[in-house]
Amino acid sequence: MSLASAPRDLTPSLPPTRGQGRRSGTGLLRYLGKRLLIAVLLLFGMTLVTFSLTNLVPGDPVAAALGQRAADDPQIVARFRAEYGLDQPLPQQYVSYVGRLLHGDLGTSWQTHRPVADDLAKAVPATMEIAFAAILAAGIIGIVMGAWSAYRRGRLTDQVLRLVSLIGISVPTFWMAIVCFYVFYYRLGIAPGSGRLSPGVTAPDRITGMYTVDALLAGQWATFLDAAAHLTLPALVLTLYTVGLLTRFSRTSFLEVLEKDYVRAAKAKGLPWRTVFFSYVLRAAAIPILTIVGLAFGSLLSGTVLVESIFAWPGLGSYAYQAAAKLDLLAVMGVGLVVGVVYLAVNLVVDLLYGFIDPRVKVG
Repeated sequence: MSLASAPRDLTPSLPPTRGQGRRSGTGLLRYLGKRLLIAVLLLFGMTLVTFSLTNLVPGDPVAAALGQRAADDPQIVARFRAEYGLDQPLPQQYVSYVGRLLHGDLGTSWQTHRPVADDLAKAVPATMEIAFAAILAAGIIGIVMGAWSAYRRGRLTDQVLRLVSLIGISVPTFWMAIVCFYVFYYRLGIAPGSGRLSPGVTAPDRITGMYTVDALLAGQWATFLDAAAHLTLPALVLTLYTVGLLTRFSRTSFLEVLEKDYVRAAKAKGLPWRTVFFSYVLRAAAIPILTIVGLAFGSLLSGTVLVESIFAWPGLGSYAYQAAAKLDLLAVMGVGLVVGVVYLAVNLVVDLLYGFIDPRVKVG
């Protein structure tokens, strides 16, 4: 029976209300315990993979760490290998590495001669600052553009937004970073140079490691404005790419929901478009969108090497690049472990949010 001939008292088959299907606290705790156990197993697997791949990299890490002249001295080489346990068989090295990890020791970097954990404690917040700013801006803009493109399907607005999103995905981030730096800093002079703060500006007292947040918490408004200005360009570059990805994915998700029978029935009953969108369309399309947002956030944390290098941003990407160039094996493995933990944490948060968005999704 068509919608035109449907009875006037037609009740759309809408998604259940938020109160339906609510999980018990015991079920949620059981789910969290199960996921944490899986996370521990995955972390063990990641340590094995990163250790194996790192030690299969061609090149002599001893020569890279000591320099060629020192590497030609057998006594210096033997002392270095004994200090870092490189004179042991690989299985024994791995067991020692895991044992140190259980005590929170990621080893000492051959490049900086500081604990890898201390280096990562400085690098990770810098990258998190860019990633949070980029994913927040890209999430809002991308979802709005995707919804508007789906609503204007086949029209000029839809074509323009699809073209913009395609350009955002296609343009390499390093090229976009160079162009933004050249235009806004060199030519127009409206953006600050590289780094996280201008020369002479003192970093705020460390609370989170993110300068903008720490400056706000300390009430240092001048420092906050300077840190935010330095954050703008690298965050803009990552936002432009992520917006294109989220726009295309959001458009597809919204189009799929708009074809559902309950949405057609709701529109046929004369409900305002705003009510139909926010009450039914947005909630139904939120789960796949949330999935891609979580994956995008994880990729921002692990894929900012070139952007951070161009803007001299001392984050995780720059640290990973320098460690790989110097064959700093412990630092490389530390970066791999951090990235793996981030992806596991993001996936866990996304899974938990599924149940709050749609109670029909069981996570208990």
